[in-house]
Amino acid sequence: MTHMMGRVALAALATAFATETLAVEWNVSVWGQRRAFTEHVEKLAELVEEKSGGDFTMNVSYGGLSKNTENLDGISIGAFEMAQFCAGYHRDKNRAITVLELPFMGVSNLDEEVAVSNAVYDHPAVQDEMAQWNAKLLMTSPMPQYNLVGTGAPKDELEEFEGMRVRATGGIGEAFEAVGAVPTSMTATEVYNAMESGVVDTVAFAQHAHLAFGTIDIADWWTENLNPGTVNCPVVANIDAYEALSDEHRRILDESVPEAIDHYLANYGELLARWEEVLAEKGVETVTIPDAELAAFRAEAGPIHDAWIEDMSAQGLPAQELYDLVQDTLEKQRMSN
Repeated sequence: MTHMMGRVALAALATAFATETLAVEWNVSVWGQRRAFTEHVEKLAELVEEKSGGDFTMNVSYGGLSKNTENLDGISIGAFEMAQFCAGYHRDKNRAITVLELPFMGVSNLDEEVAVSNAVYDHPAVQDEMAQWNAKLLMTSPMPQYNLVGTGAPKDELEEFEGMRVRATGGIGEAFEAVGAVPTSMTATEVYNAMESGVVDTVAFAQHAHLAFGTIDIADWWTENLNPGTVNCPVVANIDAYEALSDEHRRILDESVPEAIDHYLANYGELLARWEEVLAEKGVETVTIPDAELAAFRAEAGPIHDAWIEDMSAQGLPAQELYDLVQDTLEKQRMSN
C-alpha cells in the first residue's frame, strides 16, 4: 500500500512538473505609455493568455526593458521575447522594410497600410534580413498618414517650409529636406521637450502620437491633408523563443495576430472619428494645404523613390521588386474593396 501511494505521489509530482514546464512567460518591450499604437500588443497578450488557460502570458513593459531605439538589438540577443520598433530608428538594420516609409506612396487608409505591410513582411528578402537580428515579423503597427502640428503662424505653402525645423524620420524626413526644411529624427519620447523649447517648430506624427506625446497640447495648428507618408513599426518575436513554443502555444500566437490587428483597427478608428473634437478642445487651427502645393511637394519628393531603389539595389536587395510589390498590393487591395 505504501509502495502504491509512493507511486501515486511521484506521478502527481511528475504531472505538476510537466504542467509547470509547459507554462511560458514572454517579456515584451515597447515604450511610452499604453495608447492606440500599442493596443494590438495588449490585445495579443490578452488573447494568448485566455486561449492558453493562463499557460502562455506576456508582460508588456513600457520602457522598462530597453530604449525604443534598441529594441531590435534586444531581440537579437534574446534580452526579451517580443518587441515593437520603428524602421526609421535604425534604417541600416532593417533596410528592406524602409520601402514602406517612402514618401507619397499612395497609401490612403489603415486597411491599405496593413495590406502593404503584410505583403512586404512576407517577402523572403525581408524575412532573411530580419533573421540576421534573430527576429520574426509578427505584425505591423498600422498608422495613418503623418501630418504636422506646429507653433506660430500656420504654414500652408511650400516656400514656407524653407528652414522649418521639423521632427520627421525616414522617408518623411527626406521629403521635407527636399523642400528646404531641416528634419530631425529624434525619438518620440523626446519630441515634446524639443517642441516646447523651440528646438523644432513642427512635428510630423500620426494622430495617436500627437495625443500620447503631448504635442497637440502646445500646438497652434495642424495640417489635415499634407499626408507625406507614414513610418513602419513592426512587432517582432525572438526566433529562438518562437521556435521553442509548443505546437499549441505557437498555434495560439499565430491565430491571435489577425484578431489583435482587427482590435487595433477598430480602436484607432474610434480615435480618428473624434479627432475633430480633439482639435476643437485644444484650440488647434486646422490648415488645409492647397492642391497645387501638394502636387509641388510630391514632385520635389519624387526622386527619393528612384534614389532608394538605386541605393538598396546596390546593397544587394531586390529593391525594385519590393517597390513594385507595394504598388501591386495597393492596386489589388483597392480592387477587392
